[in-house]
Amino acid sequence: MTEETRAAAGSTTEAVVTPERPERTERPERTERVDRGERRPGRSSPGAGGGREGGARKFFRRKKVCKFCVEKIEAINYKDVRLLQQFVAESGKIVPRRLTGVCTPHQRRLSSAIKQARNIALLPFAGRA
Repeated sequence: MTEETRAAAGSTTEAVVTPERPERTERPERTERVDRGERRPGRSSPGAGGGREGGARKFFRRKKVCKFCVEKIEAINYKDVRLLQQFVAESGKIVPRRLTGVCTPHQRRLSSAIKQARNIALLPFAGRA
């Protein structure tokens, strides 16, 4: 080995010197924690929901019910494009149950009907770009 390579090899075994950090200063004591409602002023609209204080109305979310059960639709036809379009987002995705309120068995039939309609070009696979 030459002296240069020995010096390079020897430098790896030496302790690495790091710049010293300045000592931490004490943080000021925290005051009493403020409610979340007070942190964000301007959100006191009646539809904001979750507001506990004040005389604001509480937001009431209506329970979603299955459209097919209510209207007693037995078979979901893949040719009924108007019906199927209500359950397809603008991007082309099938809208999930938690957003539409459709029950599980009808959601399964609905998704297969949408897929059939896509395959014969009644519905687009993707929305507008």
